Amino acid sequence: MPVPGPKQGARPKNGARRAVVVRGAEALDARLPLAETARAVVRKVFPDHWSFLLGELALYSFVVLLLTGVYLALFFDPSMQETAYQGSYAPLRGVLMSQAYRSTLEISFDVRGGLLIRQIHHWAALLFLAAIGVHLLRVFLTGAFRRPREVNWLVGVTLFLLSLLEGFAGYSLPDDLLSGTGLRIAQGIMLSVPVVGTYLSFFAFGGQYPGDDIVSRLYPVHILLVPGLLLGLITVHILLVFALKHTQWPGPGRSGRNVVGLPFFPQYVAKSAGLFFTLFGLLAALGAVAQINPIWNYGPYRADVVSTGAQPDWYIGFLEGALRLMPGVETRLWGHTIMWNPLVTAVLLPGVLFAALYAYPFFERWITGAPGERHLCDRPRDRPVRTALGAAALSCYAVLLLAGAQDILAFVFDLSQQALTWTLRIGFLAVPAAVFWLTRRLCLALQSGESRLLTEGEATGLVRQGADGGFRPEHRALAPGERYAVLARERPRPLTPVDLAGGAGRGRLRALVARTRWALSGWYYGDRIPYPTTAEQRRKIAETTAGPDGKRPPEDG
Repeated sequence: MPVPGPKQGARPKNGARRAVVVRGAEALDARLPLAETARAVVRKVFPDHWSFLLGELALYSFVVLLLTGVYLALFFDPSMQETAYQGSYAPLRGVLMSQAYRSTLEISFDVRGGLLIRQIHHWAALLFLAAIGVHLLRVFLTGAFRRPREVNWLVGVTLFLLSLLEGFAGYSLPDDLLSGTGLRIAQGIMLSVPVVGTYLSFFAFGGQYPGDDIVSRLYPVHILLVPGLLLGLITVHILLVFALKHTQWPGPGRSGRNVVGLPFFPQYVAKSAGLFFTLFGLLAALGAVAQINPIWNYGPYRADVVSTGAQPDWYIGFLEGALRLMPGVETRLWGHTIMWNPLVTAVLLPGVLFAALYAYPFFERWITGAPGERHLCDRPRDRPVRTALGAAALSCYAVLLLAGAQDILAFVFDLSQQALTWTLRIGFLAVPAAVFWLTRRLCLALQSGESRLLTEGEATGLVRQGADGGFRPEHRALAPGERYAVLARERPRPLTPVDLAGGAGRGRLRALVARTRWALSGWYYGDRIPYPTTAEQRRKIAETTAGPDGKRPPEDG
């Protein structure tokens, strides 16, 4: 019996369907160039180094925050209307509290999975801020903010600033005694702003403190305004990374005109997906076993009560420490009282900090005289002053963070709180200066050690006896890859009066600016350890480190 074959016309029918799909895809691509964009994205190359994953940690923490935040928003009531609690947590039954605090208790004890999601959300917020901070530090120490990435640096600093605001807003929503103490401090900071401070406080709190509107006003800021800004800036940041190409560490085959690494798909996507699931698993484990922000222990906020040992989250702990170290000084001028303690520490100090962060890429370019693009990362040891500035800033932050817990430190270690306060005040001035000097000398010492390695080679651990009977350690020359990684770097020299000749002789102000620039450049690049290189090696290094435009800062000959 013959076996029936395929129906007549089946193949042409499939071919016709395929042709329709192809024509549809071509028509769509003609209006939206998706194919070209997809090819560019898939072929994008990313350098393979662990330090470049810090930004992804921040991104995936933000994704977890969005997912958990949506779940929590379904059950949270941002109202400050008072009610008597009658929920599952027996110690607080019958206690008057705001609807915000009551709904947070219900999320923790009555909503299925609510406490787990709350704690995952809080841990993700801490990790998000930490990842952004460490990522910014990595960009700063490696010089990845230089042209053409100045705008991306500004976007990153703005993300960090908005993240601090977002963290404080979310921390304040439950209206518990701990977060209420933080809001009381925030109100004091608002009042310290000359002339308009009272109006700021009345607007934020909806009247005389504690008011009735602060939580309901923080709520849309926390779930809509700031997350929307963060999402937009993160998108801009990622697009700029794609458009400007990623920085990379110097190494064989790498230069300022190429990128060596993994293609975006499938290798980098697989690695990045693995990082996301690992991060999510870690946050879930922390949310399950590591208790954080147990608001039921603090109780509802009352304006006449302050919780014992109140400490903010680490990211704003430096402001708490600055408030505690600054002496209480007031000045009466033109009918207004200026409270210098909160004004200097919580308004002027953060303002100066973020202004310096925003301006730094342009400042370094100004004193370097570097007109071209830079796509290779600096090793921190190769920029002693920049690295020392970063270390000094971190030490200053550490002192202020300790000062924020001075009462607890005095209690635990049985110390005089007044003596501890004065010690921390002196440390705030002395520690950053000492750390700056030590870090700078350490970077120069590392450079000196590398110079000896290039000259003498690496010690083998063997000792050779010479004809004269003396013993000398045996050395071997560095491998070509190791030697290349040490030598493939820029060595800018300080600007000279010849470099600044265009600013001289054109008025006192321009002459003063030129002298200032010359002095700052000398301070920044004055200490340099010479490396043993020939003219040909210097020429090759210049070709390797130069960007696509070939422009370079003034360097040693």
